[in-house]
Amino acid sequence: MIATRESRLALWQAEHVKALLEQRGHEVSLLGMTTKGDQILDRSLSKVGGKGLFVKELEVALEEGHADLAVHSLKDVPMDLPEGFALACVMEREDPRDAFVSNRYAAFADLPQGAVVGTSSLRRVVLLRSLRPDLKIEPLRGNLDTRLRKLDDGNYDAIVLAAAGLKRLGLGQRIRQVFEPEQMLPAAGQGALGIEVRANRADLLEILAPLAHQSTWLAVAAERAVSRAMGGSCSMPLAAFATFSGEYLQLRAAWGDPDTATALVRAQSASAAADLARAAELGTQVAGQLRAAGAH
Repeated sequence: MIATRESRLALWQAEHVKALLEQRGHEVSLLGMTTKGDQILDRSLSKVGGKGLFVKELEVALEEGHADLAVHSLKDVPMDLPEGFALACVMEREDPRDAFVSNRYAAFADLPQGAVVGTSSLRRVVLLRSLRPDLKIEPLRGNLDTRLRKLDDGNYDAIVLAAAGLKRLGLGQRIRQVFEPEQMLPAAGQGALGIEVRANRADLLEILAPLAHQSTWLAVAAERAVSRAMGGSCSMPLAAFATFSGEYLQLRAAWGDPDTATALVRAQSASAAADLARAAELGTQVAGQLRAAGAH
């Protein structure tokens, strides 16, 4: 049994894992749930408890035995799981980049001064401000379909979403432009799916092992280690993105202050991260560089 949120994207992700497991001969069903993160739409996540609100009810279902595993967008998963829970595997990453979506403008550079751009991600707020301090950035909550509807209703000139979610739901045509990482560095874990189980379920760890994508797992381990070392919150104005170049894992991170217009603090490093522990060490090292340069 897979515990999942009931948004269209979350259900797509759960169905994707279900199909992969069924191909391997397992019998799988879904347990749809509405989380607190889905219910609270009038305040930013950073003010009501962070993105962990999207996973808490699913973890309760695992703990009480109503479900065996939960499928998450990894960028929604808190950096430290509660005691007794484990990340069984990280799957191959979809496009990790941010997408510019607009009905009025073909590209980000086409936005006029003072245009209204919607996002509730503090990371996107500080990165957008660093690119275009002239824009008006407004909060945008809700699932992916709700956010698109708010754009279509004329509330925003443009919105910024994860490219992965749009592509998974067959909405790639809504993307007017993708931001390259050099412009807007992605969030830790963006585009990757993680599967959470109770830590004592050795049977599930064995069943899920073939779904793991090792290079993605190493990359997101480094990214999440930056966030963990910087305070652990998914709701902080922090970007972290790692890619392999040969055997070397190259990690870049950026931090900005959402309350002031100060310049971004950036850091990067690389190492031959052959296992999760070394990948995490790389993340901790880059977080130290950020703090030394003034991030907090």
